[in-house]
Amino acid sequence: MRYSVDLHQGGALKEKRGASCTRPRLPITLGMIVSLALWLPLSGFCQQTPASGSNPAAKPAAAAPEAGDEAPLPGDWGPELLYGILSSPNEEAQFALLRATFAAGPAIVPQLVEALKDDRTAEFAAQSLAYIGGEKALDALWTLLKDPRDLNLRRFTYGALAEYESPEATNVLMDVIKESDSEPDRTVTETAVIALTAHTDLALLPRLKETESKLQDVVIRDDLDNARAVIEARAKYLASPGGKKAGGSVEAAVRTYFMPALEVESPPKPVVKPPSKAAPQKGRPAAAPVRTEPKPAASVDIQNVTLTPDKNRALARVVFEDPAAKAYYDIILQKIAGNWTIASIWLGPEVQKSAPPSVTSPTTADSQ
Repeated sequence: MRYSVDLHQGGALKEKRGASCTRPRLPITLGMIVSLALWLPLSGFCQQTPASGSNPAAKPAAAAPEAGDEAPLPGDWGPELLYGILSSPNEEAQFALLRATFAAGPAIVPQLVEALKDDRTAEFAAQSLAYIGGEKALDALWTLLKDPRDLNLRRFTYGALAEYESPEATNVLMDVIKESDSEPDRTVTETAVIALTAHTDLALLPRLKETESKLQDVVIRDDLDNARAVIEARAKYLASPGGKKAGGSVEAAVRTYFMPALEVESPPKPVVKPPSKAAPQKGRPAAAPVRTEPKPAASVDIQNVTLTPDKNRALARVVFEDPAAKAYYDIILQKIAGNWTIASIWLGPEVQKSAPPSVTSPTTADSQ
């Protein structure tokens, strides 16, 4: 199934399909999602059949909606319960809830659209919609660009545009970056910059450089400089023999995205062992120098992967670590033609490492 996007005409995605059909909607409620999140293990989840005792037909509820009606059913929306989980100091509980929502897939989109209306849960709903993706999710996210509330939810709309490789999507993101000097929320611009690095488009390099030269914000200028370096380095890797042989697994896609930072620090150097005190045996050649393996400048660890019901979309929690810091990423991947590809990238918490103890220089030592 292919999509085309017309971002200048309201952001509506148009689905190209040969035939249309309707099917009964699975009534997944946010209450069910919250319950699932409470026991969702770190390594994955399993779907269970509802117990026979919970038969909706036995309740004198309102008439069931017609086929194709996606309005949330009465009682489907539980802001108090959802907000209680989101307010938990346990970050893992919050991520488990996000994974559970992602695992529900497009069926939960109507409830998430309702959650956008409540200030307490709007941010979580926008994040979940951006992760799930699809036409209806993007339509809901597009309305956030004109949201009158001071919640700064536009970043989720721009981050979701990363997976649309179209000139319209690129132009929208570039326009956001060009206005960064007057943007009160820097995370909006930073999200747009990261979105442009999801794909390796060398045609972006001159545009990014030109935009960078016109900005005053030194942080965004540095982000743009890094983005250009990342895109260029990844393009070289993909053109190399190793890049051409890279597989289409989740791990391969994630490592390819971070490949510019995973290059080795320096070529291996020979390490000569000190001479042995024992006399060398006659006729035996001296031992060859031992070469140490080069150490990567950084490491990438995929902690867990959550799939949507159709198994064609994945949420990976990734930890990127280098000598200076550790950063957590949520990476959305889409399976295309049997291969996993990066759809969007979301930067999470960053932890700076303590600086190594300073070494007294000879000049300082002589002056003491």
